Amino acid sequence: MQQQLHENPQYGTASFGFAPMVAELIRQSGAKSVSDYGAGKKNLQVGLKNAGVFPEYKPYDPAFPEYGDPRSADLVCCIDVLEHIEPELLDNVLADLASITHKVGFFSIHMTPAGKTLSDGRNAHLIQEQTSWWLPRVCKYFDIVQLQLHNVGG
Repeated sequence: MQQQLHENPQYGTASFGFAPMVAELIRQSGAKSVSDYGAGKKNLQVGLKNAGVFPEYKPYDPAFPEYGDPRSADLVCCIDVLEHIEPELLDNVLADLASITHKVGFFSIHMTPAGKTLSDGRNAHLIQEQTSWWLPRVCKYFDIVQLQLHNVGG
């Protein structure tokens, strides 16, 4: 169903808004490689190039099997992806993210309904929960260094 949504050129563009923050994190952490977990159309790579940073880029997205399996990196980005995961599979995905993160992770989670629906009628954001719900789940796998409530791009 995500493959169908990705046919829309306006779907999966959040990475553009986050790219400047990710570029700064690359500079601060010295990350040489970035795994873009849920890469979609690889907009993060474009945004990072526009920001003047050129790490080794490793896309992964099950909607794009040609990208291959998730690959380890210094910095793992998961931008507006976790809310799309089937709730019963969230622990598996968080464990997968933890297993490929060498230095630091950058995760953004949209907590309200999406403007799009899946072909089966469900909202594209399968998990619509607040920070207090997400924190214990993420903290099971990661130490949170910074938490920022932010609305990129409206």
